[in-house]
Amino acid sequence: MRRRAVLGAAILLVAVLGVYWFLVRDTSTAPAVKRSPRPAATIGSGSDAIVVSAGGAVLPRAKPPTDPPLPELPLGEAPRSGQLAGPALQQARVLGAVPDPLRRFVASSYYGESGVDVRLTSGVELRFGDASQAAKKWWAAAAVLADPNVSALDYVDLHAPGRPAIGGSSHLLPAAP
Repeated sequence: MRRRAVLGAAILLVAVLGVYWFLVRDTSTAPAVKRSPRPAATIGSGSDAIVVSAGGAVLPRAKPPTDPPLPELPLGEAPRSGQLAGPALQQARVLGAVPDPLRRFVASSYYGESGVDVRLTSGVELRFGDASQAAKKWWAAAAVLADPNVSALDYVDLHAPGRPAIGGSSHLLPAAP
Protein backbone atom coordinates (compact mmCIF):
# COMPACT_ATOMS: atom_id res chain seq x y z
CA MET A 1 0.00 0.00 0.00
CA ARG A 2 2.73 2.39 0.91
CA ARG A 3 4.64 1.56 -2.26
CA ARG A 4 1.59 2.26 -4.30
CA ALA A 5 1.14 5.72 -2.70
CA VAL A 6 4.78 6.65 -3.35
CA LEU A 7 4.51 5.44 -6.95
CA GLY A 8 1.27 7.41 -7.43
CA ALA A 9 2.88 10.57 -5.98
CA ALA A 10 5.91 10.14 -8.27
CA ILE A 11 3.69 9.72 -11.35
CA LEU A 12 1.67 12.79 -10.35
CA LEU A 13 4.85 14.81 -9.85
CA VAL A 14 6.19 13.78 -13.28
CA ALA A 15 2.83 14.66 -14.89
CA VAL A 16 2.76 18.10 -13.20
CA LEU A 17 6.35 18.80 -14.24
CA GLY A 18 5.58 17.65 -17.80
CA VAL A 19 2.55 19.94 -18.03
CA TYR A 20 4.58 22.86 -16.67
CA TRP A 21 7.57 22.18 -18.93
CA PHE A 22 5.66 21.74 -22.16
CA LEU A 23 2.53 23.86 -21.73
CA VAL A 24 2.89 26.51 -19.04
CA ARG A 25 6.51 27.64 -19.07
CA ASP A 26 7.20 30.72 -21.22
CA THR A 27 9.72 29.76 -23.85
CA SER A 28 9.29 32.81 -26.00
CA THR A 29 12.16 35.22 -26.38
CA ALA A 30 11.70 38.92 -26.05
CA PRO A 31 13.05 40.93 -28.95
CA ALA A 32 16.15 42.88 -28.05
CA VAL A 33 16.68 46.17 -29.79
CA LYS A 34 20.26 47.28 -29.83
CA ARG A 35 20.46 51.03 -29.65
CA SER A 36 23.12 52.98 -31.41
CA PRO A 37 25.51 54.74 -29.05
CA ARG A 38 24.72 58.42 -28.56
CA PRO A 39 27.24 60.64 -30.36
CA ALA A 40 29.01 62.94 -27.91
CA ALA A 41 31.88 64.63 -29.71
CA THR A 42 34.14 64.47 -32.73
CA ILE A 43 37.83 64.03 -33.31
CA GLY A 44 38.75 66.38 -36.11
CA SER A 45 36.36 68.50 -38.09
CA GLY A 46 34.64 68.74 -41.43
CA SER A 47 34.42 65.70 -43.68
CA ASP A 48 37.31 64.04 -41.80
CA ALA A 49 35.55 64.22 -38.42
CA ILE A 50 35.30 60.96 -36.49
CA VAL A 51 32.36 60.59 -34.10
CA VAL A 52 32.92 59.44 -30.52
CA SER A 53 30.19 58.01 -28.27
CA ALA A 54 29.39 59.07 -24.72
CA GLY A 55 31.18 55.94 -23.52
CA GLY A 56 34.35 56.88 -25.40
CA ALA A 57 34.01 54.42 -28.27
CA VAL A 58 35.13 55.63 -31.68
CA LEU A 59 32.26 55.31 -34.18
CA PRO A 60 34.11 55.33 -37.52
CA ARG A 61 30.99 54.85 -39.69
CA ALA A 62 28.80 57.42 -37.93
CA LYS A 63 28.18 60.75 -39.59
CA PRO A 64 28.46 63.74 -37.26
CA PRO A 65 25.24 65.75 -36.92
CA THR A 66 25.36 69.28 -38.28
CA ASP A 67 22.50 70.92 -36.38
CA PRO A 68 23.73 71.35 -33.76
CA PRO A 69 27.29 70.27 -34.47
CA LEU A 70 29.12 68.15 -31.93
CA PRO A 71 32.00 69.72 -30.00
CA GLU A 72 35.47 68.69 -31.09
CA LEU A 73 37.82 66.91 -28.72
CA PRO A 74 41.38 68.26 -28.70
CA LEU A 75 42.95 65.13 -30.20
CA GLY A 76 45.07 64.92 -33.33
CA GLU A 77 43.78 61.47 -34.28
CA ALA A 78 41.52 58.70 -33.06
CA PRO A 79 43.10 56.17 -30.70
CA ARG A 80 44.15 52.95 -32.44
CA SER A 81 42.32 50.90 -29.81
CA GLY A 82 39.01 52.49 -30.83
CA GLN A 83 38.38 53.58 -27.23
CA LEU A 84 39.20 56.89 -25.56
CA ALA A 85 41.02 56.93 -22.23
CA GLY A 86 42.08 59.50 -19.65
CA PRO A 87 40.99 63.13 -19.99
CA ALA A 88 39.46 62.59 -23.46
CA LEU A 89 37.22 59.84 -22.06
CA GLN A 90 36.15 62.13 -19.20
CA GLN A 91 35.25 64.81 -21.76
CA ALA A 92 33.26 62.35 -23.89
CA ARG A 93 31.28 61.21 -20.84
CA VAL A 94 30.44 64.79 -19.88
CA LEU A 95 29.52 65.75 -23.46
CA GLY A 96 27.43 62.61 -23.83
CA ALA A 97 25.27 63.67 -20.90
CA VAL A 98 24.31 67.07 -22.36
CA PRO A 99 20.52 67.47 -22.19
CA ASP A 100 19.09 67.95 -25.69
CA PRO A 101 17.81 71.51 -25.04
CA LEU A 102 21.36 72.63 -24.11
CA ARG A 103 23.20 70.78 -26.90
CA ARG A 104 23.07 73.71 -29.31
CA PHE A 105 24.74 75.99 -26.74
CA VAL A 106 27.84 73.80 -26.28
CA ALA A 107 30.81 75.25 -28.16
CA SER A 108 33.81 73.26 -26.95
CA SER A 109 35.35 71.20 -24.21
CA TYR A 110 38.81 70.92 -22.76
CA TYR A 111 40.55 69.38 -19.79
CA GLY A 112 41.84 72.11 -17.49
CA GLU A 113 43.28 72.35 -13.99
CA SER A 114 39.93 71.58 -12.39
CA GLY A 115 39.08 68.72 -14.77
CA VAL A 116 36.55 68.79 -17.61
CA ASP A 117 35.48 72.28 -18.64
CA VAL A 118 32.80 73.00 -21.21
CA ARG A 119 32.57 76.36 -22.93
CA LEU A 120 29.15 77.52 -24.06
CA THR A 121 28.57 79.59 -27.19
CA SER A 122 28.00 82.62 -24.94
CA GLY A 123 31.50 82.21 -23.46
CA VAL A 124 30.31 80.91 -20.09
CA GLU A 125 32.51 78.11 -18.74
CA LEU A 126 30.97 75.09 -17.01
CA ARG A 127 33.46 73.41 -14.66
CA PHE A 128 32.57 69.75 -14.17
CA GLY A 129 35.64 68.32 -12.51
CA ASP A 130 35.36 64.65 -13.41
CA ALA A 131 32.58 62.91 -15.32
CA SER A 132 30.93 61.41 -12.24
CA GLN A 133 27.30 62.47 -11.92
CA ALA A 134 27.55 64.18 -15.31
CA ALA A 135 23.78 64.17 -15.86
CA LYS A 136 23.13 65.72 -12.45
CA LYS A 137 25.80 68.34 -13.12
CA TRP A 138 24.19 69.24 -16.44
CA TRP A 139 20.79 69.65 -14.80
CA ALA A 140 22.39 71.84 -12.11
CA ALA A 141 23.96 73.95 -14.87
CA ALA A 142 20.59 74.20 -16.64
CA ALA A 143 18.97 75.38 -13.41
CA VAL A 144 21.60 78.12 -12.96
CA LEU A 145 21.36 79.21 -16.59
CA ALA A 146 17.56 79.33 -16.41
CA ASP A 147 17.51 81.37 -13.20
CA PRO A 148 15.92 84.74 -14.05
CA ASN A 149 18.04 86.41 -11.34
CA VAL A 150 21.25 85.48 -13.20
CA SER A 151 21.80 87.50 -16.37
CA ALA A 152 25.60 87.46 -16.71
CA LEU A 153 28.40 85.29 -15.39
CA ASP A 154 31.79 83.83 -16.32
CA TYR A 155 31.62 80.32 -14.90
CA VAL A 156 29.48 77.75 -13.13
CA ASP A 157 31.37 75.36 -10.85
CA LEU A 158 29.56 72.02 -10.87
CA HIS A 159 31.91 69.88 -8.78
CA ALA A 160 29.08 69.51 -6.25
CA PRO A 161 25.90 69.38 -8.37
CA GLY A 162 23.68 70.00 -5.35
CA ARG A 163 25.48 73.30 -4.71
CA PRO A 164 26.67 74.85 -7.98
CA ALA A 165 28.75 77.99 -7.57
CA ILE A 166 28.81 80.88 -10.00
CA GLY A 167 31.25 83.71 -10.54
CA GLY A 168 31.98 86.69 -12.74
CA SER A 169 29.74 88.88 -14.84
CA SER A 170 31.47 89.24 -18.19
CA HIS A 171 29.29 86.95 -20.32
CA LEU A 172 25.62 87.57 -21.00
CA LEU A 173 23.44 84.49 -21.00
CA PRO A 174 21.65 83.58 -24.21
CA ALA A 175 17.92 84.10 -24.43
CA ALA A 176 15.81 81.11 -23.47
CA PRO A 177 14.68 79.02 -26.45
